[in-house]
Amino acid sequence: MRGNESVEFTGKTVDEAVEKALAALGKTRDEVEITVLSEGSRGLLGIGGESARVAVRVLEAPAQTPAPPEPQPAQPPAAESAEDDALAATAKETLETIIRLMGVQARVEILRNVELPGVDQVPFVLNIQADEDLGILIGRRAETLSALQYLTRLIVGHKTKMWSDFAVDVQSYRVRRGHALQNLARRMAERVQETHRAVALEAMPPAERRIVHLALRDHPHVVTQSIGEGENRKVMILPKE
Repeated sequence: MRGNESVEFTGKTVDEAVEKALAALGKTRDEVEITVLSEGSRGLLGIGGESARVAVRVLEAPAQTPAPPEPQPAQPPAAESAEDDALAATAKETLETIIRLMGVQARVEILRNVELPGVDQVPFVLNIQADEDLGILIGRRAETLSALQYLTRLIVGHKTKMWSDFAVDVQSYRVRRGHALQNLARRMAERVQETHRAVALEAMPPAERRIVHLALRDHPHVVTQSIGEGENRKVMILPKE
């Protein structure tokens, strides 16, 4: 890629398209600028679906100059803060309406400064809570949760006429699952290091595979790669040669 040239990548989801882009370009998320062209859709009963599309541009490395003294952190402008609060309130109201129409009794809380494993920093997380188990809102391989997030973002974007990369979670499932995958990745890496034999993990969606890849990205003795196709795609951990 030259200069400001962008390359388009596609996938079943935005996360999968981004994963393909980073793998093809050999870059990390911080080294590229990603523009979501289309979030894609699954269609009706799996018919007429559309692939997610992203445009990726490699950022130029900044010139090496002496770093000036760091200024004291400034408070965000009042207008910007108010706009962010209004967006979060709109997203919360939208998600509450969706789950109410689904017949689920639950409440939605707005969480800020939450680190979701394998996910770039988002301005806020809408976390669905209830006194009972909400596994029905997570679904197999978190497919229902992903659909909830996609639908909420779509409606909020239509209401506000702007794109917002917030996340939707259910009883902090994404945080718990992310930490579990990080721990699994480290344990399996130790096994590969000891036995010098590759280990294949269970099939995972793109977002979960990314967590494993990132957890072991800087490991001195193992490397990771994705193998398989479609829903059977999984991460393999191999010893470094």
